[in-house]
Amino acid sequence: MSAPKSLRLALAVLLAMVTPPLISGGPRAFSATPIPRATIADGTVADRVGLDELRRTAQEAYVWGWALVYLHHCRLALERVPAPGRCGGIPVAPVNRLAMLTDIIRPRTTVVPCANQDVIYGFGMFDLAADAVVIQIPDFGARFWLYQLGDHRTDAFARVGRMHGTQPGCYLVVGPDWRGTIPAGITGVFRCPTRYGYCLPRVHVNGTEEDRLSALPAVNQIVAYPLAEFDGAPRTHDWSRSRWLPNLASLGRHQAGVSPETFFAALPEVLVAVPPLPGEESLYARFHGLIRAMENRPELMAHAVEAASEAERDIVEPLFHFRNVGRPLPGHWTTVDNGASFGGDYLTRTAVAKSNVFVNTAQEARYYYLDLDALGERLEGGEHYRLTFPAGTLPPALAFWSVTIYDERHALPAGDGPHAIGSHSAGVEFAEDGSLSILVGPALAGGADPASPNRLVTPTGSFSLYLRIYWPDGAVLDGSWTPPPVHRDEESVATDRADILAAVIGSVAAPAPEERPSAAAAKASGLAVAVPNRAGGVKGRRGRFGRSSDREVVRRR
Repeated sequence: MSAPKSLRLALAVLLAMVTPPLISGGPRAFSATPIPRATIADGTVADRVGLDELRRTAQEAYVWGWALVYLHHCRLALERVPAPGRCGGIPVAPVNRLAMLTDIIRPRTTVVPCANQDVIYGFGMFDLAADAVVIQIPDFGARFWLYQLGDHRTDAFARVGRMHGTQPGCYLVVGPDWRGTIPAGITGVFRCPTRYGYCLPRVHVNGTEEDRLSALPAVNQIVAYPLAEFDGAPRTHDWSRSRWLPNLASLGRHQAGVSPETFFAALPEVLVAVPPLPGEESLYARFHGLIRAMENRPELMAHAVEAASEAERDIVEPLFHFRNVGRPLPGHWTTVDNGASFGGDYLTRTAVAKSNVFVNTAQEARYYYLDLDALGERLEGGEHYRLTFPAGTLPPALAFWSVTIYDERHALPAGDGPHAIGSHSAGVEFAEDGSLSILVGPALAGGADPASPNRLVTPTGSFSLYLRIYWPDGAVLDGSWTPPPVHRDEESVATDRADILAAVIGSVAAPAPEERPSAAAAKASGLAVAVPNRAGGVKGRRGRFGRSSDREVVRRR
């Protein structure tokens, strides 16, 4: 299924205007054709040409600044938080502190797009203008972990985690102009290139309650606080006792983060807080000129908002859908090669912020997105699908991998799950030929849905699949490995029809329990009976293949 014509046209225009070369001296100008600069740069709009330029510049600013304004609004919301705690199922904390969860994010949480089912999350935002912030890194032992340190552009500015060999200790996060004294007891310093930044810890858990509990002593040592409070002593915080903050239930609601109506009120502060990258000076001059023009003639604000609304409708909103995000791959998967390292690639930066904000760098985690099946048709909750990894082609992860299902809002579907299958999943069944199939389809008729380690239950409506590979191997990094396509599963469709027929027959004339024939007798007599586990995976070997992955990490280090 190809993108609608209007979207293809909009993206073609945008690519001509804004997409910079990924390997270049810096971002190029947005405009496809030369236009008079004076009318916008000096803050005046004297004629129709100037008004057209104002609208173009407003659209350019909206696409360029969407992610930055999103983070701006997140910070403003966190300034209202009285203490570290939880809000809507996510961790929230006052600026210059962070909060941690103690379990994976659950389906009832809808404020976080594409919540990872393999990690315990934390989050905090920092204002580094006045002082530095101390972040504490505990000893996680053999457990995989990452701290994502990002700037206001959503680019990573440090590499912190097990795969990077980061040692336990207290570290300073400082702003671009910080020239203070590093006190004794500080292990290292990370410099953020922008005034505002964020820290997003991820701690891997394998899905069992035993493993979750064993992770909590280290999780309780993940803290952040202003440098002025540092005394050299290690700190702990029992995050299981975090406050629930019901009055902030709308905090961080993804879709409400940026709107054309409020964008230009935030843009001036963003331009001051985020210094231009090399080559962006003329771009900033145009955006400052746009702001001055609207200040000189307030009636121009309506034109800018209208232009931004068109950009939201034709460019940004379609980027919420994974089929329009990043680079296309075989089987209609897509991926992003420069996650958290966007630089001058404004289109991808906005696409990621819109669809699944706060991704790791490609060297830390590779993300593969899927909206369409092998034939290019939209994945729909009423259909049955099969994702098969042939023998020897499991995702090459040195830490872990998983396939997660999300509904059309990029939220976890309702229900108890499982919502992800991966290298931590217990009891998965391999075929005799060594292949692994993940079956994706609706719940059985009547709600009788036997659990299966190989099966993901679909929501109603459209859905997406999301493959994560943490600590990707070289085959992922060089592109020689890509995910297999997802096919319609006619075998499951036929079985589901048999289940429904069996349920109907059973409800009309079901024999007493002691008289119910065995499956073998029923087959011999031709009586339709419900298949006890239609999606239990193919027969064969069974095991937790995450353990072999862990052994592989040890061998390859």
